[in-house]
Amino acid sequence: MHLLITGSRGQLGRALHTHFSPFHQVSLWSRPQHDIADPACADAVAALAPDVVINAAAWTHVDGAESAPDAAFAANALGPKYLAEGCARSGAALVQISSNEVFAGEPGRFYWEYDELGPRTVYARSKAAGERAARQVLDRLYIVRVAWLYAPGGSNFPSKIVAAADKHGSLRVVADEYGNPTYAPDVAAALERLIQTKRYGIYHLVNEGCASRYGWAVELLHLSGRSSVPLTPIPAHEWPRPAMPPAHAVLVNQAAAALGIRLRPWQEALAEYVKNENAKREV
Repeated sequence: MHLLITGSRGQLGRALHTHFSPFHQVSLWSRPQHDIADPACADAVAALAPDVVINAAAWTHVDGAESAPDAAFAANALGPKYLAEGCARSGAALVQISSNEVFAGEPGRFYWEYDELGPRTVYARSKAAGERAARQVLDRLYIVRVAWLYAPGGSNFPSKIVAAADKHGSLRVVADEYGNPTYAPDVAAALERLIQTKRYGIYHLVNEGCASRYGWAVELLHLSGRSSVPLTPIPAHEWPRPAMPPAHAVLVNQAAAALGIRLRPWQEALAEYVKNENAKREV
């Protein structure tokens, strides 16, 4: 199988490359050489003619999108459109990576694959637009929503929490924002199984269970041997941002689970992440 991975230098892109490259032909695209917001990328996909395109490229600066909506929509909406056009011309399938933030995130709500979208920020609206754009062009399409993604070696919530704990000796963490902490290598493995089914549609590939930001941080500090670091839970309004995230955009994996595809509990994945990060520090 020949895969094209866009956004190959990002957290998910690196995990996808690591997972697929030992057994499959993999082509890697990243900016500035390949910009999916350029209409010419449709021609490039058609010429390359891969079997599957996994679009891990995106504008991910959620707060920055509020002041740069054109750039966010170019990457997150037009980009999937152009990739889908190239896939339609070459017969390829497309995996469009989307986000839990396409949902309103009402407190207490859990979101299934076909629940109504309710994006509230520029970033969220651009990701929802990308889903629609790809669906308008292509039938051979997997829309895969992930949440609270992290990976080894990346700049992410766990790495920032550990760095802040070591620097400041105490932390204040939001306790009323909930999601699914999701380990990028687990998503990559689940994607391979999903692609093999050729059952196109909408999927939520997240590690089992959910947590608040505070609960995630508590588990992380425990696993990393930093349980003594004082951790204070705070409400989200005490940590204001230009783009306030949804309070409870917790995803439910029903569609992939029906195919036998589940990701392990988030606590187990986090334990592996911490073990790997500690091993790298000891080298």
